[in-house]
Amino acid sequence: MSVEHLANVLSAKARSSSWVVVFKALVTIHHLMVNGNERFIQHLASRSSLFTLHNFLDKSVIEGYTMSTFIRRYSRYLNEKSLAYRMISSDITKIKRGTHGVMRTMNTNELLNTLPVIQTQFDALLNFNANPDQLTNGIIQSAFILLFKDSLRLFSAYNEGILNLLDNYFNMRKNQCKESLDIYIKFLGRTAKLTEFLKVAEEFGVEQKDIPYLSQVPHSLTEALKQHLASLELKNDILSPYRLFCPHNLLQLPLFSQACKSVGDKQQGEKVTANNLDGSLVGNHTFGESPINEIDTKEPQPSEEKSPGTYALTSQQVPTSMESPPIMSSRSIIYTKYDLKTSNLPIRRPGYQMQFK
Repeated sequence: MSVEHLANVLSAKARSSSWVVVFKALVTIHHLMVNGNERFIQHLASRSSLFTLHNFLDKSVIEGYTMSTFIRRYSRYLNEKSLAYRMISSDITKIKRGTHGVMRTMNTNELLNTLPVIQTQFDALLNFNANPDQLTNGIIQSAFILLFKDSLRLFSAYNEGILNLLDNYFNMRKNQCKESLDIYIKFLGRTAKLTEFLKVAEEFGVEQKDIPYLSQVPHSLTEALKQHLASLELKNDILSPYRLFCPHNLLQLPLFSQACKSVGDKQQGEKVTANNLDGSLVGNHTFGESPINEIDTKEPQPSEEKSPGTYALTSQQVPTSMESPPIMSSRSIIYTKYDLKTSNLPIRRPGYQMQFK
């Protein structure tokens, strides 16, 4: 069938009164957005409205009350994912990443327009807010795994956009600095929320090697950014001598501490088993997910050559005053760009123990 007809069929399923049918339709749509032909998400983005499930509630079964809450949150995320594609003309989770990637090479004006779009989509994803003991059936488990994979891809692009923003912060005008500082502070809050989301994923059964470690950003950086903005406001947007102490290469932050391999072209099937809840659409559904290779956790030694996308702070830090930059400790801080490759992630039911392959 055509992409339009397929979208219409799934949208009709999403208007069912049964939470099982609606949730499975949303999972299928999400799967096609991620793994299907790009024409599918293009078509969804062209629609004036996608899902209107903000009032959905299935009262026919006890489990329907709990699952209806997650259906409302999940549909909002899919709406935001579709809207983001419409606004920036691409799926931010699939763009080229790394030193020469889209977010690292984007100019300041585009960056200031794109990062709020990513923030809104990221907020909707984290708002799913499920606990491990609420992931009680195969349908919500499938949704959570798709959200988990999206969260890593989305945050990777988000992180690189912030690095680009900081690279150019001390060359921006006052209004741009003000907007950038607000975006950066919000980024720190979302990083903390992502850490909680990843803890849920680990408790749910995602292997620890598939979960990145997020390190803390120095508080002194935020203070330096605020002081620079204050100096611009005092000087009425005249270039500040403070910029002399802020070369771009001092602003590479250790946000991710693990190196991950880039996304490959091959995809393998992942089996997701749905519980027999209503007798419909039950069985082993093979979703073609890209596999996550094991994360390379070996950090480069000082004598080793750094791979592209790896940065180090060695002798200086962003200054906290206009007089002179402070000296950083001699120990280098390394961060590596985070390129994600999806995997066959293990699923376990609460209360049961499974051996993961």
